[in-house]
Amino acid sequence: MNDSRLGIAVVGTGLIAPFHAKAVGASSLTRLVAAMDTDAARLDKFTAEFGCKGYSNLDEMLADPAVQVVNITTPNHLHTAAVIASARAGKHVLVEKPPAMSLCEMDTMHKVATEAGVKIAVVLQCRTRKGVQAIRQAIQQGRFGKILHADAFMKWYRTMQYYCVDPWRTSRRSGAGVTIMQAFHYLDLLQYLMGPVKRVQAQMTNLVHPGVPLEDTTMAFVTYQNGAQGLVEASTAFWPGTDVRVEINGENGTAIMIGERMDTWKFKEERPEDAEIRQYGSGAVATGATGPADLGFHDHQAVIEDLARAINEGREPLITLANVRPALEWALAMYQSAKLNAPVDLPILDEEAVW
Repeated sequence: MNDSRLGIAVVGTGLIAPFHAKAVGASSLTRLVAAMDTDAARLDKFTAEFGCKGYSNLDEMLADPAVQVVNITTPNHLHTAAVIASARAGKHVLVEKPPAMSLCEMDTMHKVATEAGVKIAVVLQCRTRKGVQAIRQAIQQGRFGKILHADAFMKWYRTMQYYCVDPWRTSRRSGAGVTIMQAFHYLDLLQYLMGPVKRVQAQMTNLVHPGVPLEDTTMAFVTYQNGAQGLVEASTAFWPGTDVRVEINGENGTAIMIGERMDTWKFKEERPEDAEIRQYGSGAVATGATGPADLGFHDHQAVIEDLARAINEGREPLITLANVRPALEWALAMYQSAKLNAPVDLPILDEEAVW
């Protein structure tokens, strides 16, 4: 009997890969057929746990006809090469955030995928939460009126051991540091809701991880192109870690999400659906505040299933390189601002000057 589920292969079997594997296995649209890693012991452990074929060479895995989608969970600085190789091999791609460490790399990925006729989706699973979608719809409907502020406060905790597990976790250019590693989810969420950023002024410090040559805490003032202002605070220094708080404040309403739960949903003009929206989410669902493995896989499953449906239906996935690009530009502008100790206007004109 033919299996109509899309065959997915995971590239990189480190910390986050098991969450992807569980999400793939839980879906009726996908199946895990292979995994690739250059670390033999880690690969053997992964394939034994999830019952898939193992490869130590990417090109050999890409030659496997059972692989239709490549799910890339490698260290951040290695995403680009794996994405381009997979697209050129005719495979659709799902890539962890950040999709690349430069806008130039993202643009190259997009060009290669377009030429190859394949789809690329980015794992920014927070967008799929019901509360986020409710906020986005309310913004589009004008329920907030003029939006005054859009903020994110992420006060998480990571141990020194977390940074020492792999060498790349102490390298900013490799995609480590709280700004690009953890807070990227919430930069993306804010730009998904509010649109592009006009200006940012950031400060980056290391509060509790001595010897780690990157920021564990970032603070930034933000001006959006639509005229709203905002604050972003992100840290992995605050034990024991508390859920992220995202706030949208307008002249006619306020919405606040804590973790995946809708904490506040109030508008001057109430609607019948508001009572249901106030019940969205649960404080019992772990969202990564207290540790890198303290989260579920259901948001990942939503992203994977959207890509599967996009492939089957011949449409673009919901989370594309194009609509994630503004979040990466924002993150890079924050690095540049912290380096210069001055505000930075977007768009960025010289990426190399960021570092």
